[in-house]
Amino acid sequence: MKTAGGAGDAPEPRADLVAATAHEGFAQRWAEALPAAAAHHEVLVRLTGVLSSVDDREPEEAARRAGRSLVGQGLFRAGVLEGTIAFLAGNLRPHLVALHGADHPAASRVPAVLGALAAGFAEAAAERAVDEAREEGEAKFRAVWRTSALAIAEVAPDGRVVDHNAALPAILGYPPHRVTGLSAREVVHPDDLPALRRLGGQLLTGERDGVQVEKRLVRADGEAIPAQLAITPVRGRDGDVRCYVAVVEDLDEVRALQLQLVRQSLSDPLTGLANRAQFLGWLESEEGPQGSGSLVVALFDLDGLRVVNGAFGHAVGDRVLRAAVSVLGTVFGAGARIARLGGDEFGVLVTGSDLPPVLDLVEQALRELAEPVWWEERGIGVAASVGVVARTGPGLPDGELLRRAGVALDWAKDSGKTGWSLYDPDRDARERDRSALAASVAGGAEQGDFRVDYEPVHALADRSVVAVEAVLRWDHAERGLVDLRWLGPLLERTGMGLRLDRWALERACAQAGRWYAALGEGAPVLSVDLSVRQCQEPELVAWVRQVLRDTGLPPHKLRFELPERLPSALSEEQVEELNILASHGVLLALDQLGGGNVAVDRIRQLPLSALKFGGPPVRGLAEGANLVDRAAAVALLSWSRKLELELHAVHVSTSDEARRLRELGVSAGQGVLFNAEPLTGEDVAELLGLAPDA
Repeated sequence: MKTAGGAGDAPEPRADLVAATAHEGFAQRWAEALPAAAAHHEVLVRLTGVLSSVDDREPEEAARRAGRSLVGQGLFRAGVLEGTIAFLAGNLRPHLVALHGADHPAASRVPAVLGALAAGFAEAAAERAVDEAREEGEAKFRAVWRTSALAIAEVAPDGRVVDHNAALPAILGYPPHRVTGLSAREVVHPDDLPALRRLGGQLLTGERDGVQVEKRLVRADGEAIPAQLAITPVRGRDGDVRCYVAVVEDLDEVRALQLQLVRQSLSDPLTGLANRAQFLGWLESEEGPQGSGSLVVALFDLDGLRVVNGAFGHAVGDRVLRAAVSVLGTVFGAGARIARLGGDEFGVLVTGSDLPPVLDLVEQALRELAEPVWWEERGIGVAASVGVVARTGPGLPDGELLRRAGVALDWAKDSGKTGWSLYDPDRDARERDRSALAASVAGGAEQGDFRVDYEPVHALADRSVVAVEAVLRWDHAERGLVDLRWLGPLLERTGMGLRLDRWALERACAQAGRWYAALGEGAPVLSVDLSVRQCQEPELVAWVRQVLRDTGLPPHKLRFELPERLPSALSEEQVEELNILASHGVLLALDQLGGGNVAVDRIRQLPLSALKFGGPPVRGLAEGANLVDRAAAVALLSWSRKLELELHAVHVSTSDEARRLRELGVSAGQGVLFNAEPLTGEDVAELLGLAPDA
């Protein structure tokens, strides 16, 4: 019989050691079945022990605890549950049978164990998600709490401050440690406290979910300040109020910021003056029935500021602007309201004053604005144009005063820089009527309401027709025939001028080409106005030559009439274009309707064939004209004859004028003496002895 513990005996392995070894191997295989879970080997060993416990009479409950433990130990990532169920389904029962035999309670209940483990895992994962969401929400709330410029406080149901952020002590003027524990009666104005308590009662009972009110708070120094309070109750699951969250906004600071923003929105940052919005506000208050009686608005526009900016930069231009502000402020004084309305435009509003004193100030300002502004030994000068409007009583529509001042400013600019113009309602009515008509030209063109008529030009010697001047007219449904020359400058601004000029030339050349085909050299010359805008077209020569080719009209049967102001407006390249036209045979005439002195130097550069006169040279030759006008007319025509150009006259109304013009060298004329109104193409054909459709 062998003695226990003898040298020849082999000790029986302990059961717990065998189980531990089995658990180690099982946990190792379990870890290998999971995604990136090897670092949790010890956790899986413990869970293997839980699932394998022989003393546990409720294997499902043990499995549920194991499932929750997986989540609690951090094994909740994607694939863990799926991998665990797949592994245990194939390996748990053999593991239990090997350890405890086939009669172990869990060995026959593996499906239920797996279901319980999955349920425990799902419960723990859901709880963890809720906890994470709550923690995230609390973290966000705390971030807002700490960084908010608004004061936020947690207030107990009894009205005492439990917690607060840094903004609340700044509003109340207390050290931070003194704010905690303050009660509502210590920080709310006594007169506002009863109303706030009533609101608190409504929040407590659930009658209201939250309130937002304006109340006065009392600072530590006793000063009362207006504040906006937003109070929201925080309730527990039982519905009872646990605390209140109060958000406090100092309205003094808000209103100061609002006032600052309003001031910034109504003032010009460069000059410090009121801006256009503020000026319009002033005018609106004056234009209404409550406005003061008499007032004057002067609109100043600095002429040449763009030149200064282009030459010396905007910094120097800004200096000129500030100098202009100084002049306006000094001249008009404290009794006027001054604003900068745009880049180089200023408005001055004077109330309770008659017009003459204000006009005196306008003229003084113009003189002082003309003085140079010195910069680096350079005297930089700009001038100004001014539009002035006076009103003697309230009642105008909003914006009407500024519109009228702008209209007068345009008149001042049109009549020459460095001057002022006073608003005239009659002139404005006429020009608005012209503008309305010009603005609707596009519709007339779309409907085909335009036509070309002709003013015959007669030889003063025998009254024969030597030329016809094309006149573009609008057969208006309400106004009848409208001469488009009346709208010339306005059509250039709307962009319709060039389009209509092209159409008229093509139409007139086609008609004149038919007359030439019938009469040959006996056909009259076609005269057509050539605008400044047309002269600026780079393809002018090519376009005219193409029209002549298309219509069969020889170049020497086309004469362009250049407006009086055109020669001085032409560049050297544009003068060259006209020379090229003349070299191809097209005739050029200068329309000197104003009767002023002819620019001889420019005439020498232009290949002119004729000068055309109207106004004083013709009126001075009329019967009954005074001696001075007659002498001036004779002198001008005698001088013009030395240029060796044909001289034509317009507005010839009497035979006596025609005779005197012929004696002074004028060869042809047009006017009511010959035809009271322009003729249609059919009328001209009949005048030429042709069939009406020629």
